[in-house]
Order: sequence, then C-alpha cells, then structure tokens
Amino acid sequence: MKGIIGKKIGMTSIFDQSGKQIAVTIIEAGPCVVTQVKTVDTDGYNAIQVSFGEKKEKNTPKAELNHFAKASTSPKRFVKEFRNPDVQKALGETITTEIFAEGEKIEIVGTSKGKGFQGVVKRHGFSGVGEATHGQHDRSRAPGSVGGSSYPSRVFKGMRMAGQTGNEQVKVKGLKIVKIFPEKNYILVSGSVPGHNGSIVLIQK
Repeated sequence: MKGIIGKKIGMTSIFDQSGKQIAVTIIEAGPCVVTQVKTVDTDGYNAIQVSFGEKKEKNTPKAELNHFAKASTSPKRFVKEFRNPDVQKALGETITTEIFAEGEKIEIVGTSKGKGFQGVVKRHGFSGVGEATHGQHDRSRAPGSVGGSSYPSRVFKGMRMAGQTGNEQVKVKGLKIVKIFPEKNYILVSGSVPGHNGSIVLIQK
C-alpha cells in the first residue's frame, strides 16, 4: 500500500484531450514527513507513519515534540499509518505527489458532511406512509411500523430510523487521477470526494 495525507480544496472542471468536460476535486496532497518506520522485528508489522499540517509548539505535548524531533521536523497536526508500504522511505524523508501517476486509480477516505438529526425520508430515502387520502394526517414523512406488538415485542437491531446523518468515515474507491501539479502539490481527482472544503482526506492505493 502507498498513501499520503491531503486536504480537500474544492471542485472545478477541466477538459480532456478529446474536449470532454470532467468534474474534478482538487486535493492538496502533502508534502508529508515520515515520522516513524515500523518493522516486523520492532513492532510486529511493517508500516510507515506519515504526518501532515503544521501545529503550534505550545499546543503540542512534550512526548509528541520528542517524537517529531527524532524525525527532525516541526510538530504536525495529522498522523496516519500505512501498512506494508510500497514506497520505501527513511525516517525524516518527505512523501510528495511523485508517488502517484496520472491515470492511476486510487481510494480516498474522508469524513462526510454532517447534516444533523434527520428523518427517515432524508436519511434512508423512505417514500413516506402513502398518499394524503384515507384520513391520513401529517403522515407523508413518517417511518411507519417499526415492529410487532405481541411478537417479537421489540425493535430489531439495525432498524432504519431517524437519527444523525453524515459525519461518518467514508471510503470512495476507483477514483481516477486526472492531473497532477507537483509544484503546488495538487492532485485533481475525477468525481466528488467526501467532506467539506478544507477537510483532511487519505489518498491510498
């Protein structure tokens, strides 16, 4: 696996060689610093720990300061491990967009936008109880029955009901890298990416 931490900038559109317009998401990917290298001998598995985003030293615990000092880097806000890395990097080295290529398929993990408490129509796509006939009143967006009375006398776990919508970890697979701007650390990915502008995402393959 290879990966990098990035920040979602926003969406735009570009034209390919055939003149077709493609909607893309701009992601500022890295540069990320390798702050720890884990091996089977020392930790029981192979992984590299990468960090992204600057953090004030006064807001960083001393243990973290010492951890980042070993990599000869300033304190970082976001830290992520990538197991069994394809890219071999030493402690303190930098990972940039050069590990990816245009046209490559990737996966992106992000946190979806939170939409607060929502009903079953918006949260699960229910169509409502039915038409506004047969004496029904204000029932068009109701969930309907949620369980039997005498049997099973309870509501089954996992029943789709109203509740908090969004603000969940989402992985989108099969996204294509359309364009890379290495001088700005920008990666243009076809389609949409979960999260609001400025949110942190993980790009991996």
